[in-house]
Amino acid sequence: MPVNDFCIAGKFNPHLATNMEDPMSDRLSGGASTESPVSSVAVGFTAFAAVVMIMTGAFQAFQGLVAVLNDEFFVVGQEWTFSLDLTAWGWVHLIVGALVAVAGGFVLRGAVWARAVGVTVAAASAVLNFMWLPYYPTWSVLIIALDVVVIWALVAHGRDIARRA
Repeated sequence: MPVNDFCIAGKFNPHLATNMEDPMSDRLSGGASTESPVSSVAVGFTAFAAVVMIMTGAFQAFQGLVAVLNDEFFVVGQEWTFSLDLTAWGWVHLIVGALVAVAGGFVLRGAVWARAVGVTVAAASAVLNFMWLPYYPTWSVLIIALDVVVIWALVAHGRDIARRA
């Protein structure tokens, strides 16, 4: 606030001066702030993770919907150790995909609890897509890689989007 803002009709007004917040007061009083400044790069990574969660959750839900409606759409290339019923597996993908998308929406809004939920459902999504490898290997590897990026962004940079929101 410039000095002229403390004056009314050329006279000093102490009420205007006492209501001003001094950005240097923490340094002068010795009470330095313990929070680091909000990083726009960190916020960008977290926003990216939230959008990726929404997209992969929606894609995973659609994948599950296809498995529920037409389980003969997916062809098993080779026999793996685990063999699952595609209709039941489709319901699992539909539910987990919806959870991932909803958690991504809340991460984008800056909800603190959504980061923990986001890490949990992204990890569950990675495990489920690992088990989905016999049915759609390329897609599963892509989703696993995106889940790893989401987990990294939420753990490393998640607190900055909550502070900015």
